[in-house]
Amino acid sequence: MAKFLDKVMGPKIPPDELARNGARYRTPTVIFTFARIALLISIFVPYWSMRLEAPQYPDGLHVSAYVNRLTGDVKEIDGLNHYIGMRPLEEAAQLERSLSIWAIIALMFLVEGAVVIRTHWAAVLLLPAILFPPFFLLDLFFWLSNFGQNLDPAAPLSGAIDPFTPPVLGTGVIGQFKTIARPGPGLILASIASVLLIAGLFFHRRAFKPLVDRETAGA
Repeated sequence: MAKFLDKVMGPKIPPDELARNGARYRTPTVIFTFARIALLISIFVPYWSMRLEAPQYPDGLHVSAYVNRLTGDVKEIDGLNHYIGMRPLEEAAQLERSLSIWAIIALMFLVEGAVVIRTHWAAVLLLPAILFPPFFLLDLFFWLSNFGQNLDPAAPLSGAIDPFTPPVLGTGVIGQFKTIARPGPGLILASIASVLLIAGLFFHRRAFKPLVDRETAGA
């Protein structure tokens, strides 16, 4: 077990090497730290927002999606959606919203773990955090499509609108309604974290791969 852990953790940095090239070995840690901070802040701000423009609402209706809740004109939008047979927005992604904060905290711990690992296993730990933003968008697309494509045929205006998939990002037109969907600051922060982690992996490899190669050659 100890040998396996040593193989995962990688070689220790020789003190003289650390003294000569300290910045090289600290750079990945600094980058990973900023990525963790971005993920943490993203919990507290919206990941996605949508504006619905309708003739009876001249100022439009707005809804914002945090990772664990919806805010804005949710009831008003649900009232409009009821007439075309779409389920209430709160019924979407209930499992994801209940687990989201703990999932992001887990991602932060994985990034923290990558800080102390000096082998390619660091990339394995970082992969979930790197893929988190596209996963969020894919999950959002699934629920938008699920709700739009499965309209209640018994709804008062069920025959007025064909099944549809609202756009995850950008502008869409549904009957007399127009939707404008945008990424929120949370999703932008999570995407910045992904870019930072990819950059951090580059500096991580540059710093630690020579040590791993040297240890492997001496084995």
